[in-house]
Amino acid sequence: MLLIKNGKIFTMGDKDYMLGSGLIDKGRIVKVDAQIDIDDKALTEVIDAQDCWVLPGLIDAHSHIGITEEKKGFEGDDCNEMSNPITPYIRAIDGINPMDPAFHNAICSGITSVMVGPGSTNVVGGQFAFIKTNGRSVDDMIVLEPAAMKVAFGENPKTTYKENGKMPTTRMSIAAMLREELFTAKQYQQENNAAEKEGIPFEQSFYKECWLPVLKKKIPLKVHAHRADDILTAIRIAKEFDLNITLDHCTEGHLVKDEIRKSGFPAIIGPSLSTRTKIEVRSMDFKTAGILAKEGIKVTITTDHPVSRLQYLPVCAGLAVKEGLDMREGLKAITINAAEICNVSDRVGSIEKGKDADIAIFDGNPMEVFTKTLYTIIDGKIVYNYKDSIKASTTDLSN
Repeated sequence: MLLIKNGKIFTMGDKDYMLGSGLIDKGRIVKVDAQIDIDDKALTEVIDAQDCWVLPGLIDAHSHIGITEEKKGFEGDDCNEMSNPITPYIRAIDGINPMDPAFHNAICSGITSVMVGPGSTNVVGGQFAFIKTNGRSVDDMIVLEPAAMKVAFGENPKTTYKENGKMPTTRMSIAAMLREELFTAKQYQQENNAAEKEGIPFEQSFYKECWLPVLKKKIPLKVHAHRADDILTAIRIAKEFDLNITLDHCTEGHLVKDEIRKSGFPAIIGPSLSTRTKIEVRSMDFKTAGILAKEGIKVTITTDHPVSRLQYLPVCAGLAVKEGLDMREGLKAITINAAEICNVSDRVGSIEKGKDADIAIFDGNPMEVFTKTLYTIIDGKIVYNYKDSIKASTTDLSN
């Protein structure tokens, strides 16, 4: 068993502890309290977190880590299948390389889990997975798969397929192609249900089976939408087909905040640290998260790695706080809000009994740039120790 004691524990649940302890056993959180009395002989390790901030492991709700690998160029870029605008059957787990060095950077920053999937060149890009950041086999890192179905509006699909000389080249065709795909998927579902009810054989389709979790509202459409009109089109289509969606990027969300609030859909804001390289992101600002949160919209922050590097996730949250997001909401945006939006809050996102022991310990507020990550714990194992990393760095320099 592992005991963390004397820390400022921000559980992201109902109760925090300005001087508290947490007990971990077999990869799970066993107890959180002001003080935990236990026989030292039962403990394998003790972390004294005096004056430190103890938080749930940080979460990025939208990234391409391991799919767009660092340092590898085209060979390591499997983010977009640009030969067909409709590819719902593509699965992120078949493209994630856990050897991508960005995973190590994430762990060193206290980021313990991520939502990963294909990019935004296609109208329908494929299936996301929610995974831990520690491991050598993606199969062992999975928390939820499939976790979402990626769809994209606006500039990216328009540009990609204009260059390829095929549809879609307008926002109208993007919406029409998505509607057609959803329409045929719904027909498939109805035929499947009818056959099952009547007890007759039904021929499954590889191209349509992947839509059933979306149509049953088990997973959301993960909507790439920057511009206000694209956001509203996404909401319109979600209502037409009775679907759950997340509004990813949501750059101009502040311009249609009332409509987003009424829709009830959450917003995944970012990457606000990147440059305004596209026309549709010219209104990009760290103020958006605070504006939407004050409307009662559930908000999380994303780096969209590698657009912004994943390790800057807490800094992005801090910049959002600087521009109006409440401090507590800033912490929630990269912990429990992200977990709830990704449908994995039963396992991660808060420090509560029974949840996965994914915990990050910092020497201060992680949203401040000078703060160091001291420990990262994933599934109850210490996978990063700042002191050990310093020793290793010193040894490397001496050699």
